[in-house]
Amino acid sequence: MPEFWVASGHHLARLDRAGRMVVTDELLLAWLARPEIVPPPEACATERAVHARLMAAPRSAVPSLELAAMKDPDARENWQFFLTLRDRLLQAGTIEEGYAAIMREGLRLPVVFLSQLVQLILRNALDGCDDPQVLRAAECLFRPQRAHVKDGMVLMADEELVALFEADMHASPLMAMFSGGIDSLDVLGGGNEWTYWSRSDAHTMIYNFGGDPEARRGMAKALEAFIRHMLGVEVSVSPQTRVDDVDLRWYVGLDPNGTAIGDALWHGRPLPASLIGVFRLDFADPSMTREDVAGHPVWLLLGLGQDGAVRIKPQNLLAGLPLAEPHLH
Repeated sequence: MPEFWVASGHHLARLDRAGRMVVTDELLLAWLARPEIVPPPEACATERAVHARLMAAPRSAVPSLELAAMKDPDARENWQFFLTLRDRLLQAGTIEEGYAAIMREGLRLPVVFLSQLVQLILRNALDGCDDPQVLRAAECLFRPQRAHVKDGMVLMADEELVALFEADMHASPLMAMFSGGIDSLDVLGGGNEWTYWSRSDAHTMIYNFGGDPEARRGMAKALEAFIRHMLGVEVSVSPQTRVDDVDLRWYVGLDPNGTAIGDALWHGRPLPASLIGVFRLDFADPSMTREDVAGHPVWLLLGLGQDGAVRIKPQNLLAGLPLAEPHLH
């Protein structure tokens, strides 16, 4: 099978009997090498000592007094975040259960750390997947996208990549003009899917969410895989092209705009954003749902605000589905 998302660190984790990822020293060492954590040349002696000790023994305790002794307040905060993440994951036993606990308890952690966990979880859930449309769609769950409409179609590009192009345009407009800018990137589909494998970690392929049914099917499959892996519940998710006579008995916003749109529809208010994606979710076993929802679909809504940003929040699927009781596989 082709490899993908090597940067996720999935190969550094160990799977338990249930197929969930156990945190290893190798994975912790990879996180300790992240630029947010590695002490800069001007770092104080305390910060350098803490980093060196953890590089030798990544599960070592770091007393709060030692953190307080770090001179740089940003460094203190970064280390506190990292240690909170490490300790919570070790306490939970697996990456999956640790992520669920962090979401359930509302722990405040940097988005970059949470996105890293979601990428790891999806890499595990999609292990063996050979469909680039599913994998590119799954990227939207852990990497913000910037959407724009071209020829009536909603296209999504990796937000970080767009920011780099915009910076190049300001720094060197002539170079940006010759390179073609963001429009020079390949749109996934039409026979170029095989190229995804060599650049899955670069996130350079445009996702044709609005113009390619295969792209929306890929998103549906990615959502199914995440729900199945995290909740142990079999569901079928299908993209909808028409939403006539929809019974919004239960809906989940895939992003903040989707939630706001669902709330507006429920209360009969004007839509606060554009609705760009609707998915129907059905449970294979209706008894897994609350009695008042059993036999009825759940609608998953994706919106787009004026800033063009698409920031899917997969945690909404963990907290928002109408399960009969709190459920974690």
